[in-house]
Amino acid sequence: MKRSVAFLACETTLPGMPNRRSDAYEFDRQFGVLREAFASHGVTLEAKDWTEAPSQFATFDAVVIGTPWNYQDHQSQFLAQLEAIEAEGLPLLNPADLVAWNVRKTYLRELADAGTPTIPTLWVDVPTAAHVEALLSEHEGVVIKRQVGAGAAGQRIFRRGDVVPEGPLLDRAAMVQPFMPSIQTEGELSFIFIDGAFSHAILKTARDGDYRIQSMFGGREKAITPPEGDIVAARSVVDRVPFATPLYARIDMVRDGEGQLCLMEAEMIEPYLYPLEGPTMAGMYAEAVLRRL
Repeated sequence: MKRSVAFLACETTLPGMPNRRSDAYEFDRQFGVLREAFASHGVTLEAKDWTEAPSQFATFDAVVIGTPWNYQDHQSQFLAQLEAIEAEGLPLLNPADLVAWNVRKTYLRELADAGTPTIPTLWVDVPTAAHVEALLSEHEGVVIKRQVGAGAAGQRIFRRGDVVPEGPLLDRAAMVQPFMPSIQTEGELSFIFIDGAFSHAILKTARDGDYRIQSMFGGREKAITPPEGDIVAARSVVDRVPFATPLYARIDMVRDGEGQLCLMEAEMIEPYLYPLEGPTMAGMYAEAVLRRL
């Protein structure tokens, strides 16, 4: 019997949908190269909306999380769906327990406690002017991010001299961090690991006048060959994840004022893996899935 793997996507990334995201071309790239890699092993990769009934996945040999990029708005439903898929007896990659841990950015505190350099963070339920002003006394800028979120959605930035409004500055639990100037001078570095092995690295830079490096905001990316020390720093993050080795992990890092790489995020739910910049990634990915079957 021919084997098949389901690739979880969503209504805003699947082809042909009327409300498709502006960056959904990343689905096309990632799904396309992965489909070819699986096909070379006689395995079919099929894109599926993650909201389909769990029973619809029963005929697959495994389920991988691809581009369900609307999950932040349906977090409880998404996590419950992953558990239901696993309850069907299917290998889910990455697994539901890892996803549940990774979905809230408080995992960064655990990794920091384990020795990973991270950006100093105030963890608050309701960010206010007082939190921002406390950091602006020592830093040129402050960024407020959602504890559960992706793609810079909802982010706010304040720079020294700005008038910070009174009242809640975000409608949900937040991270309040000093702005890292290197995001605009060097950029953000992403290290992609497949089954614990380094695949490739990307340098992402913002368009002029912005600090957000996501493609939907005009960000650009290019493949780089990082020094071995940078790869070691990124791999140490993967090694500190308190779960079995993930199928995929994208470690996003930025340098501090001393040149040390600090962890921005360890993306293990639905990261874009920059397949065009890493030509061996898809093959590594498919082979790692097949080893798990």
